[in-house]
Amino acid sequence: MHSHLLLLAAAVEPTGEAASGITKIINDLGIDVPAFLAQMLSFGIVAFVLWRFGFKPVIATLDERQKKIESGLKYADEMQAKLAATQEESAALLKKASVEAGRIVDEARKTAKDFLDRQTQEAAAKSNDLLVKAQQAIELEHKKMLADARTEIARLVVTTTERVLAKKLTDADRASYNEAAARELSSV
Repeated sequence: MHSHLLLLAAAVEPTGEAASGITKIINDLGIDVPAFLAQMLSFGIVAFVLWRFGFKPVIATLDERQKKIESGLKYADEMQAKLAATQEESAALLKKASVEAGRIVDEARKTAKDFLDRQTQEAAAKSNDLLVKAQQAIELEHKKMLADARTEIARLVVTTTERVLAKKLTDADRASYNEAAARELSSV
């Protein structure tokens, strides 16, 4: 391999005056051209091998990871947007449910009030009916009592009158007084 590098160095080596100026500078710097070319070739091979088997897979892995990170961030953004949408939807549903619950409560209160009003009216009507019936019963009882009292008073008056007048009145006079007393008592 060393011979190939020497040939390469001879092919690259300039000729003439320019060559002597460049050769002089290279010699002044202490550079060994064949060794330098061999090191350049070795460096190129090492760089190629590192690039091919080291850097390229690492860069591919980094690119893949970068894509995964970007995909994850995009997914996180999408999920955050979905979460926000879901929260808004939940808030809307809660608001709707709250309004519906309020409506149901109001409706229940109205129904309860209507029921209470109906029950109150029915109770008032029943109590009025009972009061009217009681007054009618009292009135009937009063009329019956008055009729009984009239009958008893008439009987007492007739009996008393008969006893008082029994000795001095004739039968015709007695009948006439009895009828008059009975008429007067029935007109009262």
